Amino acid sequence: MVKKLHITTVWSFLLAPLFIQCQPAADSSPNPEIGTVMEADPIQGIQPDREWNVGFLIVDGVYNSELIAPMDIFHHTIFHTDPIPGMRVFTVAPTLDAITTFEGLRLLPDYAYTSDEVPAIDVLVVPSAEHSMDTDLENEALISWVKTVGEKAQYVISLCDGAFVLAKAGLVDGKESTTFPSDIARYREMFPQLTVHEGVSFVHDGKLITSAGGAISYDPALYLSEILYGTKAAKGIGRGLVLDWNRNGVQYIEVE
Repeated sequence: MVKKLHITTVWSFLLAPLFIQCQPAADSSPNPEIGTVMEADPIQGIQPDREWNVGFLIVDGVYNSELIAPMDIFHHTIFHTDPIPGMRVFTVAPTLDAITTFEGLRLLPDYAYTSDEVPAIDVLVVPSAEHSMDTDLENEALISWVKTVGEKAQYVISLCDGAFVLAKAGLVDGKESTTFPSDIARYREMFPQLTVHEGVSFVHDGKLITSAGGAISYDPALYLSEILYGTKAAKGIGRGLVLDWNRNGVQYIEVE
């Protein structure tokens, strides 16, 4: 197993202390079945020929940064991938009742996993929430849904303490990961079988991408956008959000 450690960007390094919250050879087909991880050309990306569904799990107490940052990035793919289809983003919650974020933003979910037929999800995103380390882990319906969808998805991403939810669902077993810096000790204590990294923006292992969260929640989303759509698209998305994206300037671990 080879690990690639990349140099950190200045802005990621400076912002880190400020957080308060947190492949087998490519198939010749550019449009794989859900659950298949493809290898990307470093410049052009995978170049999917269909729209990818990106489902964001939201529960009461979800943190704004870990939800909005990756949603911003993935939504903006539609403006930088023509003629290739970009991503369709949507939220999934336990019910269709309004979700209140930790900071007080009220959101209406697009789908309820307990009652709706949720579209097949290519990228499952699990942002951190107020109770990601305690009562959310006791919610059997939530954990079961995450496990089922995560096993079928092509990529699974956690931000901050969303890693606890993925670990509880068994999606981190046998893989390397990270979480919010000040919660790494607790993460290791709760899941002692896992290999956990600290001091990085994110860890990419197979189809799993786990991030430290907070203000650098943009990093893993831009990284995956580059894998899928290429360097030009990722840099264009970054410019649209006033981010100077350069994956070689981000500290992350890529497990091969």
